[in-house]
Amino acid sequence: MSGPLTGLRVIELAGLAPAPFGCMVLADMGAEVIRIDRPGAPPAVPNDPLTRGRRSVSLDLKKPAAVDAVLRLVERSDVLVEGFRPGVTERLGIGPADCHARNPRLVYARMTGWGQHGPLADSAGHDIDYIAVAGSLEPIGQNGGRPVPPLNLVGDFAGGGLLMATGVLAALYERERSGRGQVIDAAMVDGAALVATFVHGIKAAGALSLPRGGNLLDGGAPYYDTYVTADDKFVAIGALEEKFYAELVTLLELDPAALPANRHDPANWPALRAHIAEAVRRRTRDEWAALSVGSDACLAPVLAPDEAADHPHNKARENFVELAGVVQPAPAPRFDRTPSGTPGPPAFSGEHTAEVLGELGLTVDDVS
Repeated sequence: MSGPLTGLRVIELAGLAPAPFGCMVLADMGAEVIRIDRPGAPPAVPNDPLTRGRRSVSLDLKKPAAVDAVLRLVERSDVLVEGFRPGVTERLGIGPADCHARNPRLVYARMTGWGQHGPLADSAGHDIDYIAVAGSLEPIGQNGGRPVPPLNLVGDFAGGGLLMATGVLAALYERERSGRGQVIDAAMVDGAALVATFVHGIKAAGALSLPRGGNLLDGGAPYYDTYVTADDKFVAIGALEEKFYAELVTLLELDPAALPANRHDPANWPALRAHIAEAVRRRTRDEWAALSVGSDACLAPVLAPDEAADHPHNKARENFVELAGVVQPAPAPRFDRTPSGTPGPPAFSGEHTAEVLGELGLTVDDVS
């Protein structure tokens, strides 16, 4: 293990998407994460990158001896992360009160969609539901179309796992002064609202007043959108500032005299979009990518996930690694004195059960 969190011990009660991602972030930064898996539970995704860098212990938490093993781990750990509906861990005997009775310094992170209280707290949901209620889905989509879910990036990962990990780090920092742990109520509906703070600001300022897909940053402005290239691929253009827009006009070999005089007037956007679209269609995506190197035109190739690792910039920064045959993003951010190492591959369910139980003075038979 290497990284700024080396020496930190985390217990992860296995779940889906946001909690594993948050624990992956902690593990990437050097924390020792022990994942508690259900016996016989198949992986959601084979060699799932979200589960990299941990040890896995298989325990049936319906058995008192297995619960006691978790509480023994709690005694020697800093953080516990769970992603169940409210009340589940209390019924299992490993809720916050049970764990703090064993270790008052424990940071207990609860990752849910709706949070620990509120009218929807006990309801099922997924990313799309949380970001819908948070007001973060409605602005996303094409002009005249329906809201389009941005995969499950906003709720599960940005508003969920990443903010949960941020909360864990904040609670650990506070513990240095108080000597006490605390419970973190990390809800995706809360986090999805928070990551859209900027949207509330520009809406209040009148910069998000047109219909969905018709504003500056949602694909409405022709100088902040994607375009089809000669090989039916795409480039992204983000030439917002005047100096960058001027470079874009030069790169695309557009005639400034033929372009609308006021590019910021939405009434001129259809004409300007037609000029840009016609120019982009003259070359392939990779030709545009090559021409844009060293330019401030803010034009970039739109790469598929399995293409990104081969981009020269990503290669230079070593932004991707291969683990267990899966190419995936490398740990981020970078630390100059305590750099994160290459993560270990995902463990299969229960791979380290005997090893971890042995560290507690137990055997597999003791918890069966």
